[in-house]
Amino acid sequence: MNFERFIPALSWLKTYNRGQFSQDATAAFIVTMLLIPQSLAYAMLAGVPPEVGLYSSILPLVLYALFGTSTSLSVGPVAVASLMTATSLAIIAEQGTASYLTGAITLALLSGAILVIMGVMKLGMITNLLSHSVISGFISASGIIIALSQLKHILGIQAHGDNVVTQLLSMLENIEQFKPITFVIGVSVIAFLLLARRHAKRFLIIIKIPEASAASLAKTAPILGVLSSLAIVYCYDLQSHGVAITGHIPAGLPGLMLTLPSLELIKELALPALMISIIGYVESISVGKTLGAKRREKVKPNQELIGLGAANIASGVSGGFPVTGGFSRSVVNFDAGAVTQLASIMTALGIMIASLLLTPMLYFLPKATLAATIIVAVTTLIDFSILKKTWQFSRSDFYAVLATIVITLLLGVEVGVASGVALSIALHLYRTSKPHVAEVGLIKGTEHFRNVRRYEVDTSPQLLCLRPDESLFFANATYLEDHIIDTINLRKEIKHVVIQCSAVNEIDFSALEMLEALNLQLKSLNIKLSLSEVKGPVMDHLECSGFLQHLNGKVYLSQFQAFKDITHS
Repeated sequence: MNFERFIPALSWLKTYNRGQFSQDATAAFIVTMLLIPQSLAYAMLAGVPPEVGLYSSILPLVLYALFGTSTSLSVGPVAVASLMTATSLAIIAEQGTASYLTGAITLALLSGAILVIMGVMKLGMITNLLSHSVISGFISASGIIIALSQLKHILGIQAHGDNVVTQLLSMLENIEQFKPITFVIGVSVIAFLLLARRHAKRFLIIIKIPEASAASLAKTAPILGVLSSLAIVYCYDLQSHGVAITGHIPAGLPGLMLTLPSLELIKELALPALMISIIGYVESISVGKTLGAKRREKVKPNQELIGLGAANIASGVSGGFPVTGGFSRSVVNFDAGAVTQLASIMTALGIMIASLLLTPMLYFLPKATLAATIIVAVTTLIDFSILKKTWQFSRSDFYAVLATIVITLLLGVEVGVASGVALSIALHLYRTSKPHVAEVGLIKGTEHFRNVRRYEVDTSPQLLCLRPDESLFFANATYLEDHIIDTINLRKEIKHVVIQCSAVNEIDFSALEMLEALNLQLKSLNIKLSLSEVKGPVMDHLECSGFLQHLNGKVYLSQFQAFKDITHS
């Protein structure tokens, strides 16, 4: 049995050496420094206790390292999945309650089960059904909602809402709670992180840090923001002046326990878990493929489903919430020199040490600092250039992206992700239901046929040559039939119709019925229907169906042969 097929980690463990260990250890240290504040921040975003963020960054990393196929992808809590977790659970429980935490764990378990089932069923191609532009629009809108949701911690006020309208109205209603000291801390951390993003690498190079290391170390600026703001709050006793702090974070490791949720809870969270799974997988596979291309490594979509599913099940078993591959962490992991997933396993060990020893030190960590970390992190998600690009390239894509952004901003992420998926599928069906159908003619002196609207070609008034640039199936069969009948009605001299099938890779039963009906209709008008350049698999289906025996025209090997035969007869 090929165990490497089921546990991809076995392939790199065979050839692992001391040099790789050194590179992985360096990357693990840097990613751990980034992951500690991120885990705490995303736990706050998801509405769960801060230690749960740490728990979600231990066992999931180990399970993905064993079952995932990307050597660079770093799995853990991410912004969009954390927001979707909070939104999904808001309708069933209040934050801070045991029911809420149970819901978060259930979401992780359900998401993991869904991903594993999809992987076993080899449904990795699901990403092909989702428009990249639509998903980009959803993620950008989610980034805005996430940033607004954290603004209350910067201002030091109470607020709620799962879309921009309710968030803004809630903040306006409670603006009298504004706390200047909290605001100064939050804004200072934001300014520091933004400056670090732009200038930290240059500064590290100036002080003689090698450029490769400087780029990675610059990404760990959040840990400095955490330590400095924590020290200031502690030294000046700012919590007594109204600065909200993280408070007590229990030290220790998560207990491993699989508690089966109730059937009622599963019904309530099944759809949100499916949405989190799909968005998390799309985000993860995109990052994995991008980084994999730089190393010429193949990321296997179906195995990635299993790897991410295992990571989520591990998160649920260890008391965590849904996780996926994070862009910022993965890029840091890659830039820091990680060459295998052992870097993630060592990162998990680093988080374990932090959970055991460092949590008492985080007591005075201001929530404004965590909010600032989230706000700066999600600014990389917001990219409205997709609107300009789609407007210039494809208006249908533009309207789909714009609709996704507006719906997400006004109605929230749950409705937004559902509309994004629906719009992606609708966009695909719209395009395939109206395929490009070119009338073609012969280019003089050649055997090539091209669109009559683009080239100087030879045609015959009695011959209509059409080339549908799409497979024929239920969604577009009628469109082709209507196109042919409308053309015949306008040009009474047509006696032959030839469908050039060079771009037709498949014909389903609905399209076959259309061809049969078209054949009879043309026959009644004394017009012959012929086919040319039919591919082997398509020809096999047409022969088995008996359609070719009733075809009133011929099947030609090439379009040139059809043109020559008909025009010279």
